Amino acid sequence: MNWGVFQGLLSGTNHFSTAFGRIWMSVVFVFRLLVYVVAAERVWEDEQGEFDCNTKQPGCTNVCYDYYFPVSHIRLWALQLILVTCPSLLVLLHVAYREDRERKHRQKQGEDSGRLYLDTGKKRGGLWWTYLISLIAKALVDSVFLYIFHHIYKDYSLPSIVKCTLPPCPNIVDCFISRPTEKNIFTLFMVVTTVVCILLNLCEIGYLVSKRCRECLIQRNQSKVIAYLQKQEIFHVNNKVNEQIDLMPQIHVTPPETKLK
Repeated sequence: MNWGVFQGLLSGTNHFSTAFGRIWMSVVFVFRLLVYVVAAERVWEDEQGEFDCNTKQPGCTNVCYDYYFPVSHIRLWALQLILVTCPSLLVLLHVAYREDRERKHRQKQGEDSGRLYLDTGKKRGGLWWTYLISLIAKALVDSVFLYIFHHIYKDYSLPSIVKCTLPPCPNIVDCFISRPTEKNIFTLFMVVTTVVCILLNLCEIGYLVSKRCRECLIQRNQSKVIAYLQKQEIFHVNNKVNEQIDLMPQIHVTPPETKLK
């Protein structure tokens, strides 16, 4: 499988990510994608061919393998990597939509017209929500796959010997897994890196929300200060007007003399 598409996807979203997002991408690319392509695929390539049972009963080995390995580790990891990188595509599509709107606006209004967006890649408005939703989706995908692995393979570990009693096996059959220690090491490594990615996503979510709350508080305080200054300015203007009125010379108007009848 060609993983260059996902590498390009991760590199493209790196431009719009925070520091936590860049660390997340590095962990996914180096410690998950690269390890998967270079080492993990080769470790699991002989999992079914080397699954050996101490019986020659036709079909017994296949049935036992299907029972203990309903879904291969390597295929689950491939599906996990595909799904966990898809939310990043939402951010790229949203940025591309903004850039297209900006281009059409310039063509219609002219190059000297104002811009719709000061920066099409800046996380403001709808793009902020898209980025936040992508982080939540990535954390959920990794969490769901951790649960699936734990549900299928208890404690994320593989035993050296499994005992199978499923038909058509004639009796209790011992089956042997190839290289269980090496597979357990890679499984533990992938689980740890997945947990690290979840924690990074949660940290980035907390950072984005706290930053937005801080900006809202600053804007609210600024609006209060501006309103206070405007009131003070109006108050001083009124005082000056009153002072000028007080300084104006008083004009006494004498009433006309009335004739006595």
